[in-house]
Amino acid sequence: MAKVLAALRNHWKKSTFGACLLGWGGHWLYGKHCDNLLRRAACQEAQAFGNQLMPATMPLKKATVLLNPAACKGKAGNLFEKNAAPILHLSGLDVTIVKTDHEGQAKQLLEIMENTDLIIVAGGDGTVQEVITGLLRRADEAVFSKIPIGFIPLGKTCTLSHTLYPECTNQVQHITNATLAILKGETVPLDVLQIKGKKEQPVFAVSGLRWGSYRDAGVKASKYWYLGPLKTKAAHLFSVFKEWPQKHQACLMYVGPTERPPEEPEEKSSRPPLYVRLYRRLRSYWSSPKEFPQEVAPEDWEKLKLSTIELSIATRNKQLDLARTKDFMDICIEAECVSKGEFVHRGSQKMHDPHMCPEGSQCIQASRCILQLPEGTEGSFGIDNEEYEAMPVEVKLLPRKLRFFCDPKIREQLLQAVVH
Repeated sequence: MAKVLAALRNHWKKSTFGACLLGWGGHWLYGKHCDNLLRRAACQEAQAFGNQLMPATMPLKKATVLLNPAACKGKAGNLFEKNAAPILHLSGLDVTIVKTDHEGQAKQLLEIMENTDLIIVAGGDGTVQEVITGLLRRADEAVFSKIPIGFIPLGKTCTLSHTLYPECTNQVQHITNATLAILKGETVPLDVLQIKGKKEQPVFAVSGLRWGSYRDAGVKASKYWYLGPLKTKAAHLFSVFKEWPQKHQACLMYVGPTERPPEEPEEKSSRPPLYVRLYRRLRSYWSSPKEFPQEVAPEDWEKLKLSTIELSIATRNKQLDLARTKDFMDICIEAECVSKGEFVHRGSQKMHDPHMCPEGSQCIQASRCILQLPEGTEGSFGIDNEEYEAMPVEVKLLPRKLRFFCDPKIREQLLQAVVH
């Protein structure tokens, strides 16, 4: 024992390094053990769903999973196979997993997808944006959009997960909780933005649109990876040196909020037989007097010329309120007079909350708007964190258009807020 202590004292540098390495290895192994326990508990809970008895004549529910293996720097496929796939297969669902090979493929697949009972998106913000765009471009979107959608957060940016699930620092627990939430069946209605250029097909978003200097600088942050935690501040600082002041000029036309119609019941009565439908149609044709179409009141458009450092148009999905009586999206026009230091500081904040509206900004509530850009305007829009060429667009709010699975606790909090 004395020789061991003497050797440790004589080689104290090696001993210190060895102790640190041993401590780190022990902590890593303990973390892996805890992750395995979480996976096992989630699988046991999923198996309880799979063991439930069902009538022999009832078909299995079909679940189609759109998986983007390239998300999270190529780690999404492995994360899904380890944490989500076992839960789905044990749940008793008829699961079909479709892996996307290239950008835009999820959009194409949704446009031709056959009927399914559930759509599950496994990826990040870009995958969600592609899926809802493909879904809402379908000719039968009025029917297909009623299919509930599940979201398994596997991407680098998963803005929607903050709305649907409680905050969680453990990635394995976050993924397993999201997958179990799909099996529990609780859903919430989310608003969607329809963004349409003059020539392009519409693009749809659940978070919003950004156009301005903070977005442009934030996209370049990954170039300064070698600066570690300072890369975001560096991107905004170098942006200031290249051009200052940074102004974006445009013309905005908008219509105010609209009254929220009553929500349609989720379960509809079965379709009557053919002879009943024919009888009703003939009776309504011969008995009801012909009605002239009523004149629709013209929309009250307001026009605004703006010069801003950044413009954002966002849904209210982050602040869900089931008791809201009006439907609208938030338009934030940030003041153009910002100091360089404030620009760098605020840019770092916007990396965590892209649609934050700082003090001193002009906030507008609208149900529809048209953004007209000066001819020759360069730059890009950020639509749900995906880059699109900047052009004149019309943005229309589609209130409560899609239903997403959520954690039962989130649903319970929303219902309690309605009661109070």
